[in-house]
Amino acid sequence: MAGIKAKAKLKNGSVSVKAMIKHPMMTYNMAEKKTGSRDNANFITHLTATLNGEVVADMSTSQFLSKNPIFKFQFKGIGAKGDKVELVAVDLKGKTYKGKAKIK
Repeated sequence: MAGIKAKAKLKNGSVSVKAMIKHPMMTYNMAEKKTGSRDNANFITHLTATLNGEVVADMSTSQFLSKNPIFKFQFKGIGAKGDKVELVAVDLKGKTYKGKAKIK
């Protein structure tokens, strides 16, 4: 269940990244309904993308994302075909999800 699937494309000097994180995304309300306790909530709280050691995207998220959320972002000025964008996401329980996308 863990992991990030991602694609990266270079076009006109801009790299577009599309990533999906496989995660059930259980909100506080869903956890309370399902288990009777809000302690079982678990959702993605942070996503960071790097290219050649440089952060190109850094975002904090909340419980209000769908199951298996998809993130799209772009960056300019760095990156060439063949470079790899590395993605790391962390959920509320502290579990880390990783993925890579080779720029095409």
